[in-house]
Amino acid sequence: MTHGQTDSSAGPRLLGPAEVRLLAHRLGLRPSKQRGQNFVIDANTVRRIVRAADLRDEETVLEVGPGLGSLTLALLERGSRVVAVEVDPVLARALPGTVARHAPALADRLEVVEGDALRLSVLPGPAPGALVANLPYNVSVPVLLHLMVTLPSLRHGLVMVQAEVADRLAAAPGSRTYGIPSVKAAWFADVRRAGSVPRTVFWPAPNVDSGLVAWTHRDPPRCSATREEVFAVVDAAFAQRRKTLRAALRGVAGAPGVAEAALERAGVDPAARGESLGVEEFARVADGLAAVRADEGAP
Repeated sequence: MTHGQTDSSAGPRLLGPAEVRLLAHRLGLRPSKQRGQNFVIDANTVRRIVRAADLRDEETVLEVGPGLGSLTLALLERGSRVVAVEVDPVLARALPGTVARHAPALADRLEVVEGDALRLSVLPGPAPGALVANLPYNVSVPVLLHLMVTLPSLRHGLVMVQAEVADRLAAAPGSRTYGIPSVKAAWFADVRRAGSVPRTVFWPAPNVDSGLVAWTHRDPPRCSATREEVFAVVDAAFAQRRKTLRAALRGVAGAPGVAEAALERAGVDPAARGESLGVEEFARVADGLAAVRADEGAP
């Protein structure tokens, strides 16, 4: 093997600080705060993420925001087929070359999709069963919920998000951090905290630490209301956290007295607040609203 060649039989060479900065320099890249571009520069961290994701053999993995390819290479090392969705055209076009250099024997397992994950509707090839991603801080919750809605093939995943967001996603009813992200994520999955990641493993280092969130798909609560109707109740309940549900739901109920009647029909105390309800109770309240409106002949 001559100088400059890569042994194709070897496993991937994961990216460290020097490789990440060199790649960025070659691409003329200045990390964008607007796009939440903070690149992982520690090989142990990405290997830890892949281990915690508990991937099945030969499972197709969806990665959102692969950036320069740190996590992508670790996923390929695990033996996964990776569909990487990248909104930055420079990064999207550079990723196959990076993988070809660092993991030539595994390059055919990668498919790059240039586009916005928030507008994603279909993916090429076999449907992904897992989502493993370092999600951009500014859109992490919308992206996660959008993918859970749009890609029903996703059965589990592990995402890295801002630590505060990780706490919110995994929060239980009654806790200080419980809110809209907690309830909406619980509609789709059982969610739990899976560890913390210090800011020092990123370049550039963000101003906050990160958290790992693991989730496993579960069926939504059984109810006659649609997901959109249940989520409208959730949004209203948390719009003004200090208000009782009786008061908070007046707007979505549409008429005086409907909110209180719906709550009573759902077996929920009208004087309770949104943070005390689980997703199943929110579903019952949405059903209660529909039933009360029907009784009153409301549209």
